[in-house]
Amino acid sequence: MFAIIGIIVVLASVIGGYVLGHGNLHVLWQPAELIIIGGAAVGSMLISNPTKVLMDVVKKLPLIFTGKAPSKEEYLEALGLMNALFSKMRKEGLIAIESDIENPAESAIFAKYPKISANHHAVGYIADNLKVVISTNVTPFELDSVMEMEAEVHHTESLSASQSITRVGDALPALGIVAAVLGVILTMGKIAEPPEVLGHHIGAALVGTFLGILMAYGFVSPFGTNLEHNANEGSIIFLVIKVALVSFVGGAAPQIAVEFARRAIPSTEKPTFNELEESLRS
Repeated sequence: MFAIIGIIVVLASVIGGYVLGHGNLHVLWQPAELIIIGGAAVGSMLISNPTKVLMDVVKKLPLIFTGKAPSKEEYLEALGLMNALFSKMRKEGLIAIESDIENPAESAIFAKYPKISANHHAVGYIADNLKVVISTNVTPFELDSVMEMEAEVHHTESLSASQSITRVGDALPALGIVAAVLGVILTMGKIAEPPEVLGHHIGAALVGTFLGILMAYGFVSPFGTNLEHNANEGSIIFLVIKVALVSFVGGAAPQIAVEFARRAIPSTEKPTFNELEESLRS
């Protein structure tokens, strides 16, 4: 929602200021410049990225307009799920959760927490590491290292789309200069024309520089930054899960383990101690 508002504000400010200065909007409409800059930008992205990154960019572009950070309710569900699994392990033995983590989609425990269960990466992270816990004598330190490594790999992958878009944004001003230089070259071929004709062509050439800078810093680079924030916020859930699981393996009671994990939640979404306690009771 705010991304759409931001786009409107950028366009209204730039175009509105130009019109207030008695600028001619017709001069800014230069399809050839757009083709040069846009085509070169798309081509450079195709050259610089493997197929999986390009597919990831396509998949994540809608998040610019629809993405949001995990809510307090999602974090509470994650803590509630971990508490339920830990409590079952403590009461019935480690092997008691084997059926739950082998097939989370059909687990009665996971079904109670639909929001966190919809996050397939988080569910896989929980299930895979619990399999390690129930099948080996892994120490808390070893588990912490393995989970940290896995979370870092996932975070690096989730940043690939934003980094790719940001690099294109960094290149756009230079591509705008390319379009402007080509416009100047065309203008030099008409050097014998009257000054008003030459002025029109030079103005059209300069539009290329204008478009490259505007597209870079007004739209494309902010899009990349938006996706970077989405990736960073989405990775916090892995830290929360890791803290809970490592604490439990280290000997903490289920409710204490999830309380430690609560401390890893950002302040804007962090439930209070009483909210967590009430959620676990309910």
